[in-house]
Amino acid sequence: MVEVSNQGAMGAPRKQTKRSFVLAAVMLAMFMGAIEATIVSTAMPAIVADLGGFKLYSWVFSAYLLMNSVTVLIYGKLSDLFGRKPILTIGISFFLIGSILCGFASSMKMLIVFRLIQGFGAGAVTPIATTIVGDIYTTEERAKIQGYLSSVWGISAVTGPAIGGLLVQYVSWRYVFWINVPLGILSLIGLWMFLHENIRKKLHEIDYIGAVLITIAISSIMFVLVEGGVHWSWGSWQIIGLLAAVVLSLIGFIYQEGRAKEPIMPFSIWRQKSIFIANITSLTTGIMLIGISSFLPTFVQGVMEQPPIIAGFTLTTMSIGWPIASALSGKMLNTIGYRKTSLIGGVFLIIGSVTFVTMTASVGPVWAAIGSFFIGVGMGLTSTAFIVSIQSTVSWEQRGIATAANMFMRNLGNTIGAALLGGILNNRLTQYLSQHDRSLTVNDTNLLLKVADREKLSNAIRNILQDGLTLSLHYVYDVVLAFSVLSLFLILFIPKSNNSSV
Repeated sequence: MVEVSNQGAMGAPRKQTKRSFVLAAVMLAMFMGAIEATIVSTAMPAIVADLGGFKLYSWVFSAYLLMNSVTVLIYGKLSDLFGRKPILTIGISFFLIGSILCGFASSMKMLIVFRLIQGFGAGAVTPIATTIVGDIYTTEERAKIQGYLSSVWGISAVTGPAIGGLLVQYVSWRYVFWINVPLGILSLIGLWMFLHENIRKKLHEIDYIGAVLITIAISSIMFVLVEGGVHWSWGSWQIIGLLAAVVLSLIGFIYQEGRAKEPIMPFSIWRQKSIFIANITSLTTGIMLIGISSFLPTFVQGVMEQPPIIAGFTLTTMSIGWPIASALSGKMLNTIGYRKTSLIGGVFLIIGSVTFVTMTASVGPVWAAIGSFFIGVGMGLTSTAFIVSIQSTVSWEQRGIATAANMFMRNLGNTIGAALLGGILNNRLTQYLSQHDRSLTVNDTNLLLKVADREKLSNAIRNILQDGLTLSLHYVYDVVLAFSVLSLFLILFIPKSNNSSV
């Protein structure tokens, strides 16, 4: 067991944790992860234009999210067993190694491999950083502090796409990965200087079998969603085999978690109805989030023909709306309650989704920015309410894994969303191009993302590529809208008893 304490094991005075400095270090770590999300999305059109391989576009996100989703549960459990600081240190270190390697990638396949390493470390950053806040602040303080943590997304949103756009336009896209290095080093210094935990040594049984089984399940799901209907037909032996692997590994995982002494996913925490609803809703909103952030810059640059900086701006508004709503959420939780706060957030998610469904090239990037802002408000209201409620429901011994479980569900949603929506995009675009010009392929969409290449295209070819991309992305946004409606429906089942207090 690990606790934040000012007394040693024998009652002797020990170094005191300095909360304000720890909070700063935690926010820096979260900023590193947050800026990664916004800056890479902004740079992706330039990366694809340079390295080629548009059909591998979604894999750059899927690879990162796969490892993030798989490891978040493992890191959460390990932090409950061995302490937050050493596990977060391991995560940040892997993240930095992956970031450095990504900047040296010379092909899309190489970049995808390095994104796996980066994602392996990223799984520790947000859940453990959020858990540390739950450890060092009281229940009454958490709503306010969670608002501070969410403000990190706003700061990264303002700086990330702007810096990313400038780096892409005037230096190189490779620096969008290398910018993480000084941030991670500063965060590690702050954690080791100011966070002091009282670690009680105990022999633990790590659930390796559970970790392997959930890795197989998530990897198989991702391959099915990305490749199904694109490279492999839905009735092919590859898809059938992968689906069988998903079913068998999930059955094995459920059985293993029921018998493991220290499971990476203790199902007991899911028996709380509020936690169950929060986690399932985080899955659906995670699918929405990746659908907007992954493909919006491509539409703004390729169809609206705007520069990378403008494309980044359309995502910036999402992360501006998020922290504003999170700050408001902290106050709303204490006045109108958890359920009503979440419901209002659900309504904003639908409004934002409708905005994207009705978006065309002629409406301009401001329309896209407005839709992003509404999505950000919805995410800020719901995610803050979920985390505060979950951390207030469980004990210290389960706070790490409970927080990680919620993050896992959102990351799983991101993973499924990147694969599912990427598959829909490729499938619909392939069909459209085959109907209008069989000489064109999905990879020819790369030509829309560089001004010089786009200007060389004939009007007929450019119109076909832009119309195909627009139609395909509208299928993506229709699915996003469907998940926003499902999210609001799920929130309706939050127990009314949580409506008066957190």
